Amino acid sequence: MQGGHRLVDGVTYDVVQVTLLSLYVSGSATILGSLIGIPLGAAIGLKEFGGKGLLKTITYTMYGFPPVISGLFIYYVFSRAGPLGDFGILFTPTAMILAQTLLVIPLVAGITITSVTEVDRNIKNTVRSLGANDRQATFTVIKEAWVGVITAVMIGFGRAIAEVGAAYMVGGNIDGKTRVLTTAIMLETRMGHFEYAVGLGVVLLIVACGVFLFMRWLQERELL
Repeated sequence: MQGGHRLVDGVTYDVVQVTLLSLYVSGSATILGSLIGIPLGAAIGLKEFGGKGLLKTITYTMYGFPPVISGLFIYYVFSRAGPLGDFGILFTPTAMILAQTLLVIPLVAGITITSVTEVDRNIKNTVRSLGANDRQATFTVIKEAWVGVITAVMIGFGRAIAEVGAAYMVGGNIDGKTRVLTTAIMLETRMGHFEYAVGLGVVLLIVACGVFLFMRWLQERELL
């Protein structure tokens, strides 16, 4: 034992645990949010329909969607008195993933809208003239807008990994179960363990940097 934390090969067990859970929760939320946000953004950006301008404005406005509102929504829906309370997922990583997914979707969708809109219309027309259907044309445009789409995913992950309010509200910051880096930093700071909190902050930055470098590598591959 050292400082109340178990050590594994010189690395604090608690740090490894919360780091892995942070990657799992934020990574899962980013994947789910991207699977919804990218097609949604592509559809809004490429199709013409009534109310498109309003829908785009709402999507961009949701960039500032408060995390506590996302947490409050998930808390209500899955609480014992809520409509889906029987699922019993409140205060579990699943609830945290759902709350963060709500924050990722508008970011990914909004940036995807901008990215596909900026793709030269000649590309869309050329693809359709070659006999491509709407689905194939949409896929081609997304491929051309790949750099922007990856940027959308990066920003979505950044929002998820740095989130604390919703994660605390629906996860409860339970040691060994739902404690992630951001909620651990908050707890350690409140307890006056500033050096340990700073150390966790450094780990959070390193994790985020590693993920961003990987995504940046994906962008560079497309540009080559």
